[in-house]
Amino acid sequence: MFEPVHGSAPDIAGKGIANPIGQILSGALMVHQLGYPEAARAIEKAVEVAVADRNIRTRDLGGEASTQQMGKAIAELVATL
Repeated sequence: MFEPVHGSAPDIAGKGIANPIGQILSGALMVHQLGYPEAARAIEKAVEVAVADRNIRTRDLGGEASTQQMGKAIAELVATL
């Protein structure tokens, strides 16, 4: 099972306020375990770049981005790495 330590946060599901990074990194771990370390590293690097970008931050990181906006930003970065 690949799930962030904090779980799936059902109390805030569908509100667009959760930070998706824990779930995304859990996915990277799964990709690595499935035998694709380069792909896993690309996901991890995309998260690093997104967190360093002060223009896209979820509320818990001091920004206004929604779950979907942060996820989309990371997905777009993965595609470029």
